Amino acid sequence: MGFILTNWVLIALALISGGMLLWPLVAGGGAAGLTPASAVQLINRERAVVIDVREPGEFAAGHVGGARNVPLAQLQDKLPGAVKNKTVPLLLTCATGARAQRAVAVAKKLGYDKAQAIAGGLKAWKEANLPTEKTQ
Repeated sequence: MGFILTNWVLIALALISGGMLLWPLVAGGGAAGLTPASAVQLINRERAVVIDVREPGEFAAGHVGGARNVPLAQLQDKLPGAVKNKTVPLLLTCATGARAQRAVAVAKKLGYDKAQAIAGGLKAWKEANLPTEKTQ
């Protein structure tokens, strides 16, 4: 008991540090998601479908090759029509990954259990030197 009373600051610091390390897991990942390289593997091996949840103007300026555009605001209504097979991996992306994380929650509510966000969005995709397309 004397050790705890003498070193309470160190013990508190250790507990706070541990909590900060575990917070992303508890909070649902924050910036977590699939790396662009892992996304490419899912696309190639399991025929994953990429859905870009940005607005049409953003999508037209540049997007992941082969991606379909379903804006976040319309995802609940239009995703079932865009991707009928709910067992296929569904990769959601946006500019930086923030909207895609919200889209994952919507997709999972709709029954797409294999929905994942691409971490870092299109920005990370481009930084990994992966191909993009523009819509004319």
